[in-house]
Amino acid sequence: MMVTAALLALLAVWLWTGPDPGTLRLERLLGNGRAKAPPPRRWPSLSSLPSRRAEAWRAASAELCQGLAAELAGGRTASEALIRAVRTAAFPDPVAFRPVIAAARDGGDVPAALLAAAPERGGEGLRRLAACWRASVTAGGGLSILVDRVAASLREAEAHRRDVATQLAGARATARLLAGLPVLGLLMAAGLGMRPFSFLFGGPAGAACLVAGVALDGCGLWWTHCLVTRAEQT
Repeated sequence: MMVTAALLALLAVWLWTGPDPGTLRLERLLGNGRAKAPPPRRWPSLSSLPSRRAEAWRAASAELCQGLAAELAGGRTASEALIRAVRTAAFPDPVAFRPVIAAARDGGDVPAALLAAAPERGGEGLRRLAACWRASVTAGGGLSILVDRVAASLREAEAHRRDVATQLAGARATARLLAGLPVLGLLMAAGLGMRPFSFLFGGPAGAACLVAGVALDGCGLWWTHCLVTRAEQT
């Protein structure tokens, strides 16, 4: 039981920091069609799920803008181009775009539908596209040119985010290593016959040390995670 608890603690430490967000589709979008090797397989974690979902929305938004620009360049009307681009983009929640398709098909308020479909995290591209659509309708500007600029800005922003994530990978790895060192020390002590688990689970003093150690370790992980998240958001 004590060895199982130690292994579970190691697993929790490893999963807490979570992987850096990244998808093969983003690599393809940012690489301008150049072939790239698929990224190494990473295990998901609860702390990384919001970041992964926001990244998926950003990737789908960039794909939508690129598809819309291509359809407009092919001579289609704005509504037809938007409908075709939405249907080919891989959004995390396709149901949210049904009002967008309906607005484009029936001549409704497309910018309002785009703003309603855009999530709080990862919806920056959709909000920019809505602003471009509204500007094109009210001021008569060329929608194709505006969409091209939005797609370029999304690629630049995503490249910057990935660069920041790469620079922060060292901090994540260091936090994961430092968090696992106490458990590793306990296992080494147990292997040398010092019986640390008997002390930790055998009385009030050991239980107090165990609780304090786990709490401090968790606080360190939480603080490092907050710092890294704040740096990524900035």
